[in-house]
Amino acid sequence: MNNESIESELWFTLYYLFKIGGYKGSIFIGTEDLGKILGISQQTASRRILDLLKRGYIEREIRKNGQLITITEKGFDVLKEIYRGLKEGFEEKEKFYFIKGHVFTGFGEGAYYITRPGYYKQFEEKLGFKPFPGTLNLKLKSLEDIKIRKELEILPGILIKGFVNSERSYGDVKCFKVKIYDDVDGALLLIDRTHYNRDVIEVISEENIRKKYNLKDGDLVYLKVMI
Repeated sequence: MNNESIESELWFTLYYLFKIGGYKGSIFIGTEDLGKILGISQQTASRRILDLLKRGYIEREIRKNGQLITITEKGFDVLKEIYRGLKEGFEEKEKFYFIKGHVFTGFGEGAYYITRPGYYKQFEEKLGFKPFPGTLNLKLKSLEDIKIRKELEILPGILIKGFVNSERSYGDVKCFKVKIYDDVDGALLLIDRTHYNRDVIEVISEENIRKKYNLKDGDLVYLKVMI
């Protein structure tokens, strides 16, 4: 076994010591229990503890039924280095989804709801554009697209708050900024109160998207969804 793989195993062991309580201070654990946690033999767990000791990543005090282990400052430095690398990688990951759906003619309610003052002002303030009075309705066909919609449901998004006027109450709307065909700015709407099933999304934009792209029912539209 080469030095690089040994080092990787030590990092992994150090991480688990941190995870099971090492971040709080000293932890009391036997090599048999550590082996079970790591999925290795007691002998291998004991060897890894000794290797961590030799490298100065931990300190150990032998007790009657086990050992008291404390991660040293040097050990924390190793963990911080790994954390910084992972954090940088995750933060640099492009934060968007691609989702597509087929155009269909809806119930014609989009223009009514979009132009309600309680919604319209929030769309303008939070999305940065004055929406065209109407929504583009898209039917999701693939399981992957439906899965993405479900994932969007649990993400925070941009909240357009519901309101009450003299006529009735209106529910919340969650939005995600999108690029339509990677060209035109818009927003995908997830509406609390809707007649549509979960395989439908509605899109708004400052422009009349149907007219701009000469879309007809059945045409496929691609969205780049910012999260």
